[in-house]
Amino acid sequence: MSKNSLLYLIPIFVCIQPLSTRAGDWPQILGPGRDGIAVGETLLAAWPPNGPDQIWKSDVGQGFAGVAVKGDVVYLFHRKGNQEVVEARNVVTGDEIWVSLSECGYRGGISGDAGPRCVPLATEDRVIIFGVEGTLRCLDISTGKQIWTRDTLKDFGAPEGYFGAGSSPVVFRDRVIVNVGGRDNAAVVAFSIADGKTVWQSFADTASYSSPIIADINGTQHAIVVTRMNTVSLNPEDGSVRFQFPFGMRGPTVNGATPVVMGNQLFVTSSYRVGSMWAKISDRASENVASGEDLLASQYATPIKYGNLLFAVDGRQDTGSATVKCLDPAGQKVLWAKGGFDYGTLVRVNDDLLFLTCEGELIRFAADREKYRELHRSTVLEPTPQGYRLPAMSNGRLFIRDDSVLKCLRIGEQK
Repeated sequence: MSKNSLLYLIPIFVCIQPLSTRAGDWPQILGPGRDGIAVGETLLAAWPPNGPDQIWKSDVGQGFAGVAVKGDVVYLFHRKGNQEVVEARNVVTGDEIWVSLSECGYRGGISGDAGPRCVPLATEDRVIIFGVEGTLRCLDISTGKQIWTRDTLKDFGAPEGYFGAGSSPVVFRDRVIVNVGGRDNAAVVAFSIADGKTVWQSFADTASYSSPIIADINGTQHAIVVTRMNTVSLNPEDGSVRFQFPFGMRGPTVNGATPVVMGNQLFVTSSYRVGSMWAKISDRASENVASGEDLLASQYATPIKYGNLLFAVDGRQDTGSATVKCLDPAGQKVLWAKGGFDYGTLVRVNDDLLFLTCEGELIRFAADREKYRELHRSTVLEPTPQGYRLPAMSNGRLFIRDDSVLKCLRIGEQK
């Protein structure tokens, strides 16, 4: 396929499989569709000049994990002393509902932060937790009581990695699929959500910090996982490989952004001289159409879809300023770029993008293909040297956190 012919691709139905959700749920990393898009939400027309009103706040411990929201409960995963702590809190008041503790001896490596890294995953009756030491836990959603646990580092011989385990699991029907990075073809492992038993294990590679997605493309189910050195699509039923291609760089590098599917195209990005890959995918193959660093090289922020466009944060948190870009990935074009920002992450609400930076700024700008149009900017958190706390939006509330506090802000209309 020629580059020019990409401009005239016929749209093909694609569905990123969501969890069973109700309006306002944000039950996993990057929301109901695992794509950073707030479904069924409406932002207030304007916010106060000093920033959105605070509804409540709560002290938190260490960790990179953002929160999940299911119904009237927000689930927080953080670290206090030698315990990884899961807390269920009322979304309206912030009051504690239950707490679940698990011992953790991990000490921060390169980052100095002692974890955890992964956003909780809330189903109708369970909460799935993946700790920094590779401990996978399943809790009762109403009580926090542990139903089962697996030690993935011990069971599959997975190395610790630069920052511990940090890829948030995904649910497919009756199983939890995890980017484990174990030996003996256990890069990706599926566990029964009922009892934690191994359903299948597949592929040979170590783990990344990118979270897998489930995509239904033309009726074919794909579990798409970015591992340490590859991007691979597995059949989520049995773990068989549908396709794979190299993606990564040896040395002190990580893959952190979640893969993005648009039609029958797949977009993955990383920093560290890796750049991006735009590939056409079919049932059992991928055609790598374009790659390189010129379009985008994002350290861990997942690009956000808007029609046939992507809005993305280019750069690295640890090496200086970042650039916000509007991309036409099929045409391999940067439509506009605005520099001078701190690194951060994006969420889309209808025609607006919310940009939460590591310096604590909340920036609202329009999803405009012609130019960068900023609508609001205010400081809502203290600077976050460690970064990587993903915001969550639920029923007009924005949940954000830094190194010491979780805040609930009113940014949208409530139902």
